[in-house]
Amino acid sequence: MIGYYVHHVGAGHLHRATALAEVLDLPVTGLSSLPRPAGWRGPWVELPRDDHDPAPTGVDANGRLHWVPEHDAGLRGRMARLSAWIGEAAPALLVSDVSVEVSLLARLHGVPVLGVVLPGDRSDDAHRLGLDVCDALVGLWPEGSPDLATGLAEAQRARLHRVGALSRFPVAAPAPRRPGPRRVTVLAGRGGAFDPAVLAAAQEQTPDWAWTLLGGGTWVDDPWRAVVDADVVVTHAGQNALAEVAAARRPAVVLPQDRPHAEQATTASVLASGGWPVLVEPTAPADGWAERLERAAALDGSAWAGWCDGHAAERFADVVRSMLPARPRAVSA
Repeated sequence: MIGYYVHHVGAGHLHRATALAEVLDLPVTGLSSLPRPAGWRGPWVELPRDDHDPAPTGVDANGRLHWVPEHDAGLRGRMARLSAWIGEAAPALLVSDVSVEVSLLARLHGVPVLGVVLPGDRSDDAHRLGLDVCDALVGLWPEGSPDLATGLAEAQRARLHRVGALSRFPVAAPAPRRPGPRRVTVLAGRGGAFDPAVLAAAQEQTPDWAWTLLGGGTWVDDPWRAVVDADVVVTHAGQNALAEVAAARRPAVVLPQDRPHAEQATTASVLASGGWPVLVEPTAPADGWAERLERAAALDGSAWAGWCDGHAAERFADVVRSMLPARPRAVSA
């Protein structure tokens, strides 16, 4: 039995957990404030939320942690439930995706920890502490590219396994264009990442393109068909969105959003310097969209193969297996 802690903000953590659980040959218990997702095959422990207090205090423990609000009943219940599960299940390993506090809690119970490392500057004291206690680390970007996580200590980098971008969808085979106007699909994320006025201006400037907006008020669980059918995808620089664009082999316009630790800005910078089939704009531009979509559509989407080859989940699973205790061999009579 292993546990997988799934952070409740964003969709990528859950998608990674699901993809890993599907390829592992042992039970995986999901640990999250999210409700049990449809199709999850193993146990699921729903944790209390710890972010309902409108005026939390002492949230970072003097800079050593990220989120431990004082006297918070949700935090207390959350950590107690995790401790109880560890005591009951005696997991062989916990995957932390991602929480410094959960990594520490598991390690204080004697459970080895595999930490998922996100892009951006992870040199702050809390990240250093959380990553230091992990027995191994996984980065969801390709081997050989510049590391998307900056500020790692040398010992942390030595424990980092770069498994490539992980898409919940299989890599798409090249397909001919569908008839009709050229299509652009916008991946705006759960929160609606882009200024509606900018998107409206972009559509006005490109009357020959058919636009599909996914995200915000038009959230769909399965964006795959709209991504595969697009001639160009306009997306933020979140790991999950980029992995799915890469798996679909579609060229993209990437508009990084402001996130803690410069997460998306760092990813966009690596994409801009690496010969990938993208146009990166530091901020969402209000004009020039007709020419921008033409340039993007001319890029070769097959160049995404080095970013997402469809085998990241298997490599992730290999790291997990390498950390598990050896199973005793059966003794023949």
